[in-house]
Amino acid sequence: MPLTHHLRGKVGMWCLIAAESSIFTIFVVAYLYYAGKSISGPTPREVLDVPIFISISLFSSSFTIVMAEKAIHRGNTKLFAGWWLATIVLGLIFVLGTAREWYALIYEHGLTISSSLFGTTFYSLVGLHLSHVLVGLTMLTIVLIFTFLGDVQQEHAERLGVLSLYWHFVDAVWVVVLSVVYFIAR
Repeated sequence: MPLTHHLRGKVGMWCLIAAESSIFTIFVVAYLYYAGKSISGPTPREVLDVPIFISISLFSSSFTIVMAEKAIHRGNTKLFAGWWLATIVLGLIFVLGTAREWYALIYEHGLTISSSLFGTTFYSLVGLHLSHVLVGLTMLTIVLIFTFLGDVQQEHAERLGVLSLYWHFVDAVWVVVLSVVYFIAR
């Protein structure tokens, strides 16, 4: 039995999420395996602070995207645009906060991707997540542009729901990365 048009996007996104979850699992396992095995410093405990504000911002973006979905399902494109923009802003706060953290790690603590095993695994895992946030923000921004041009309407709600699945995935992965990097293997 062939999939209906609106189910194809969801099935495709769930397949992408499954594949990406496998990649993240490999990176998380590598981070945990090599935790504490660096022969040169700095150590995570010496340089990492829990990124509370940017984490709250990213987690809050799951709420705003749900609100955007509800608005577009009701046909309220102006409210949709507001919630969608809020999601983008919260995602940008996360990106800028991560950039600020990396700047301090590199220029104040000398931690680079090639300085130690910790640096390699840290930037690889957190960078993988950050790249997914950037891809998500790019897609969200394209939708917002189309919304401002008047091309996003209530009939696009199912497709926007598929995109929001990706954003929720990015948020869920941050729960794992945050737990592993900043709490478990610290």
